[in-house]
Amino acid sequence: MNKPSSSLIFLLLVFFSCLGIAVADSHNVFDSCPTATDRIDFVNGFPCKNPTVVRTDDFTSAKLTGPVNTDDRFSSLVKVVTAADFPGLNSLGLSISRTDLGTDAIVSPHSHPRATEMFFVNQGIVLAGFIDTKNRLFQEFLKPGDVIVFPKGLLHFCLNSGYETATIFSVYNSQNPGVVNVNGAMFEPADSSHFIDMFLDKLKALSSLPNLKFNPNVTLPRYISL
Repeated sequence: MNKPSSSLIFLLLVFFSCLGIAVADSHNVFDSCPTATDRIDFVNGFPCKNPTVVRTDDFTSAKLTGPVNTDDRFSSLVKVVTAADFPGLNSLGLSISRTDLGTDAIVSPHSHPRATEMFFVNQGIVLAGFIDTKNRLFQEFLKPGDVIVFPKGLLHFCLNSGYETATIFSVYNSQNPGVVNVNGAMFEPADSSHFIDMFLDKLKALSSLPNLKFNPNVTLPRYISL
């Protein structure tokens, strides 16, 4: 049997050495990489600022401190902050959002194709849940301090089930989570109310809660379509 030539052995050594270097550099090679907003490059993310001009305020943001301006029609609004608005997030694989839900408001079913969402209720009572690929519904009433996780790519929703405005903060494990909204993709605005009615009927039919009841004041005339 022929023995491997020395050149073949050398090529294999070079290949595995390069593979090891690529794996080693698969994570950040700098301490940080705040977004260089004065450049436009077609890269997977944003270019980094020169390390000599990185400042503390690159890593802080006040964009989510106050209530999001609520739309009178939907009585709710979601504001997502990514590395485009918060430079310190660049290359870290994170983004964050704030949702303000007025009484009777609902965030219609949607998914994030590139991220899992950690959903934290800061104020109010919220019914939140998701539907898996077997059409099983997982949902729970959440009070302040409660958290639910929406797995990557699965349809999820939330609605205000209380008597006051609800505030939710979410963290996504993607620099750009993206959003696919069922209502916006499949229905005209004039059909939105009909879609919400069908969704709520389906929600009650699939409910894993034995006695699912919406509060008497929750008529859900308003919703937000992401």
